[in-house]
Amino acid sequence: MIKQEEVFKIGRLGKPHGVKGEVTMQVDDDVFDRVDADFLVLRVDGILVPFFMEEYRFKTDATALVKFEDVDTVERARELTNCEVFFPRQLADNDEDDYTWSFFVGFELKDAATGRTVGRIASVDDSTANVLFCLEDGSLIPAIDDLVVNIDAAAQCITMRLPEGLLSL
Repeated sequence: MIKQEEVFKIGRLGKPHGVKGEVTMQVDDDVFDRVDADFLVLRVDGILVPFFMEEYRFKTDATALVKFEDVDTVERARELTNCEVFFPRQLADNDEDDYTWSFFVGFELKDAATGRTVGRIASVDDSTANVLFCLEDGSLIPAIDDLVVNIDAAAQCITMRLPEGLLSL
């Protein structure tokens, strides 16, 4: 069984495209195009399920058309509409310059000044120009490259130099 901490969200499936099972995918992260992977993971009825790709192509920078194995009809493709799409962390490239903010969901966040664990990143709010890490306790931490001190992808931990007083708000 695939666990949530083993994957990170890269998009969401949209409507079927055509009649042969192809679906549109809103893409937040093009990691599957940069890294060799045969499958993506979809959340289907609350369960993370691997789906092997036959082919894909980008329609725009934010939209791809994907054809999954054994999804050969518009009806079957329609069943996947609105499924969240994830990518396996183990297959993601380890070049820190290529990480997207969504890669850090599930990571433990530590304060560099104190060494103290601040919390676990539950989601990333990138709906505005100021990207925020949303912690499980509801705290919001600015996701700024300049604040990142260390990323340990294997341990799923990110250490940041947090502005003084931020945690007491």
